[in-house]
Amino acid sequence: MRHIGDKYQLLIRRIILVVVDMISLLLSYYGSMMLYDYRMIEEFAFYETIPIVISLIVVSLGIFAVMKLYSSLWQFASINELINIVISTLLSTMAFMIINMITGNQLPVNMIIGYWMISTLLVGGIRFSYRFLRLYASRHALFGRSDVPNKRVMIVGAGAAGEKILRETLNTKGLHKTIVCFIDDDPHKIGRRIHGIPIVGNRESIKNSVSKYKIDEIYIALPSVDKKEVAKILNICKETKCKLKRLPGIYQFINDEIILNKLKDVEVQDLLGRDPIRVNLDEIMSYVTNRVIMVTGGGGSIGSELCRQIAERSPKQLIIIDIYENNAYDIQLELKRKYPKLDLQTMIASVRDVGKVNDLFEKYHPDIVYHAAAHKHVPLMEDAPHEAIKNNVFGTLNVVKACDQYHVKKFILISTDKAVNPTNIMGASKRICEMIVQAYDQLSKTEYVAVRFGNVLGSNGSVIPLFKKQIQNGGPVTVTHPDIIRYFMTIPEAVSLVLQAGAYAKGGEIFVLDMGKPVKILDMARNLIKLSGYEPDVDIKIEFTGLRPGEKLYEEMLMKEEGMQTTPNKLIHIGHPIEMDIPVFLKELDELKVIAYDESSDMRKAVKHIVSTYHYDTGKQKVKRKIKTQEAVVS
Repeated sequence: MRHIGDKYQLLIRRIILVVVDMISLLLSYYGSMMLYDYRMIEEFAFYETIPIVISLIVVSLGIFAVMKLYSSLWQFASINELINIVISTLLSTMAFMIINMITGNQLPVNMIIGYWMISTLLVGGIRFSYRFLRLYASRHALFGRSDVPNKRVMIVGAGAAGEKILRETLNTKGLHKTIVCFIDDDPHKIGRRIHGIPIVGNRESIKNSVSKYKIDEIYIALPSVDKKEVAKILNICKETKCKLKRLPGIYQFINDEIILNKLKDVEVQDLLGRDPIRVNLDEIMSYVTNRVIMVTGGGGSIGSELCRQIAERSPKQLIIIDIYENNAYDIQLELKRKYPKLDLQTMIASVRDVGKVNDLFEKYHPDIVYHAAAHKHVPLMEDAPHEAIKNNVFGTLNVVKACDQYHVKKFILISTDKAVNPTNIMGASKRICEMIVQAYDQLSKTEYVAVRFGNVLGSNGSVIPLFKKQIQNGGPVTVTHPDIIRYFMTIPEAVSLVLQAGAYAKGGEIFVLDMGKPVKILDMARNLIKLSGYEPDVDIKIEFTGLRPGEKLYEEMLMKEEGMQTTPNKLIHIGHPIEMDIPVFLKELDELKVIAYDESSDMRKAVKHIVSTYHYDTGKQKVKRKIKTQEAVVS
């Protein structure tokens, strides 16, 4: 019903505009006569001009319709609409000349020019008057008054993007935003105005301007500026207690998508100050395109992003395997919407079910398998070590064996830096998975590889979503240890490197992604609190809870024995395989499987027998570590 009402309202507006144009054309016709010589109206009998005027109006209204003068949103009228009006009235003037020539009337040049000028003034003036009235009303809150006070906004970036954000704010009802000032580092812009809004200074004046103009929110409109420079500006802004929003990038500017709902909250990763990692897309395309690809755990954070990037590269078929139907359903809907021609199959299945795994491989015969299905939450797996081994180790073994049996070309395991000298059962289980990959690479024609990387920002269960929830609840924000550090990368970056590592794979490698500089978790927590408009330890408390079971202060990417080998992409390295007795290892796996399904067994001791670098806490070690953490917090 509301849709029908909107269409009816639009029709009424267009009818009114047509009537106004008819009156404007009448005034233009007779006005041009009077401007040239008022006696012309006396020379022409009024009834004699009626056919001419009717013909002129009909032809002109047709021209206006073709030039889209009745379908434009005049509240957003700009130079393009002005050009259309000028062209339309020029064509109307030509029609005016032709009609008079047909009727045998010789018109003076001054009268023709007069008609064009008056018609342009009236037709354009009425439309732009509407725009300026709306603009004035929104600035001075003449209409739609509300009890909700307007947020005072500063825009950083007085360029085209900033101007579009200002225009969007002025022209949109019910936003409750008032743009108060601009900031820009260009000294030639400072002191000037955009639509009446002053450019008050450069980045050094942000703090003073926030205080002076009582700013509530800051919009970062720097789509083409280097990320390092943006990070420097954000580090200034985060000290102001203002809510920060940013334009995602130059893509939105180029595609004219600079509207307020495209602005995103500034995230911690924006403060990392590095450009996004680039990969060689041609290499990825060459081995993914026109292949049957299977992704296990395809509904998870890494798995779903793998599916997105693979779908973009035209596979012959994409098979998503996941045990959690909600995630699988979400990525299925997304990919069907974006890639309607994609041959997409979504299957609900567990990698622990060896019969189901074999059925899927027999049915689809994948060329490449990305294995992302795993239990990954360190604290939860410490409380359920048997489940970690059953799912991570023997789920992987099921998929690896199926790849061999059904002649898969490549198998890529998603591993973790926690597999290096592991101190938790999750990391140890992943290390066994890497060993399975290296063992079967020697036993099979399939190319088995693993890709090892650190934490990904924003993934399910990662620290950033946890901190956000804690801040929304008013705190406290919990950090395990003041000195704990981690390597971070965005999900799309990590996945693009995984895809490129797959292109380099020859079999048996453990690819190690360069995660850049490590980040202190405490600094992340403080920055996220500031980005939310609060002051750490004043508005939102930070509490130290002590290292959790199996948690390290820092993660390692390589074991000493592995060494390092470079690839054409300097962000992807290869760890040398560690020599192992494969028959002994396979026998140990058989024994481990029996122990895994015996809930009363000592799982950690059994895993330690296979992974010699695995070190886990005894009861006494846990107490000592808790005391050390408390001492670090006090100091």
